[in-house]
Amino acid sequence: MEEMIANSQDILLNYGLKVLAAIAIFLVGKWVSNLLTRLVRRLMEKSGVEAILVNFIANITYAALLVFVVLAALNQLGIQTTSFIAVIGAAGLAIGLAMQDSLSNFAAGVMLIIFRPFKTGDFIEAAGTSGTVLQINIFTTTLKTGDNRLIHVPNGNIISGNIVNFSANETRRIDLLYGIGYDDDIKQAKAIIEHILKSDDRVLDEPAPTIGVAELADSSINIAVRPWVKTEDYWATLFALNEIVKEKFDEAGISIPYPQTDIHLIKQD
Repeated sequence: MEEMIANSQDILLNYGLKVLAAIAIFLVGKWVSNLLTRLVRRLMEKSGVEAILVNFIANITYAALLVFVVLAALNQLGIQTTSFIAVIGAAGLAIGLAMQDSLSNFAAGVMLIIFRPFKTGDFIEAAGTSGTVLQINIFTTTLKTGDNRLIHVPNGNIISGNIVNFSANETRRIDLLYGIGYDDDIKQAKAIIEHILKSDDRVLDEPAPTIGVAELADSSINIAVRPWVKTEDYWATLFALNEIVKEKFDEAGISIPYPQTDIHLIKQD
């Protein structure tokens, strides 16, 4: 009996020490994981990395370190961790196969955050839709359309096609086309347009606006007008120019003809 008690005490002592060592490994490892995660986060923030990518990498780093700490603690208890690693690997493979589309969107989200073809607040056209970028998430990007609709676009669809960023540059060119009648004075029409452009403070001097005859169309002489403005002034300037050109053309008696077809009748005896 005394021998059994002594053996039990030895087992409890040895196992208790292992448990205490495992707990110590877990607590110290968790503290070190937090410390390293904060260090990684601080370094990325100083480097100007996007906030969402900072959070994502920090979370992944902490999770990976914590898994390592847990395995080390289990190994201290004498538990074979090889089988755990195999199970985790098999589960990861199964989950990966079941979530191919989600993982594709996830990878695309990471690429969007790293390469930054656009940022929050930019107006873009991608994946067959357009709008202002509200948020770039890991799986989707949220756009707000001009009529205030929210569109959640899968990142995989965005990265697989063309991305047009209208807000990337500070200036944009407005492409306008005005048709005048063949009986109207081209020089007068161009002079009116030039005066309008010079009178609008939003139109930039550099690059200089372009005004020229684009084509002699079937029903009109088409004058191309290409002024440059700041990106944020694009739509307001476009609308204003169209309105004032129509008003000034009316005042000067310059017509904006409708498409028309002349029919000639030949009288036969």
